[in-house]
Amino acid sequence: MKKFPDVIPVFPLSGVIYFPKTNLPLNIFEERYIDLVNDAYKKDKLMGMIQLKKDGEEVYEIGCLGKISDFQKIKDGRILINLTGVSRFKILNEIFNNKLYREFKVDYTNFINDIETIHKYVDSNLLIEKSKTFFKKNGLLLNWREFEKLDQLQRINTLAMIAPITNEEKQKLLESISLDNKVKTLESIISFYLHETGTNNQTMQ
Repeated sequence: MKKFPDVIPVFPLSGVIYFPKTNLPLNIFEERYIDLVNDAYKKDKLMGMIQLKKDGEEVYEIGCLGKISDFQKIKDGRILINLTGVSRFKILNEIFNNKLYREFKVDYTNFINDIETIHKYVDSNLLIEKSKTFFKKNGLLLNWREFEKLDQLQRINTLAMIAPITNEEKQKLLESISLDNKVKTLESIISFYLHETGTNNQTMQ
């Protein structure tokens, strides 16, 4: 397995969940996170993103390591970056420091498949068809022709990231160890919403 740092700077943010092989543009303007991004960019361009739990500074156990693939300093002091998801990680413990931002000791063992170049094929045809219906019902446009050009892991992770579902449901998908489990979980979530929509429509008629 490729060696990633055991201690990483982490950007905790509510409602932002991203996955390996997806891209996340960020507009950085708080001093502590400007420090984080500058330090990460100078070192190895690696930083973690993790979701904050509701009402507090506590974070979820699973997040995603990203590599800064684009970096622009703006005249007003902001930094615009693009993060490309590399691998999920599990938090072991927080490393207390004198910096403005937080650092954590992390482990990647459970997610070694995130960096594999060849993945076992999983039948996701039903999920894709349900996703098309679900996105259309929610008024979301996706270029499905371009979407099909992605490899399977990118397709599933992209759907998990952009689907109009709750942050808790996205966190559950992030924590799914295998691609097969992720496909089944996302299909189940989307089926629930489609069923609810169908039931509500029948009630209103």
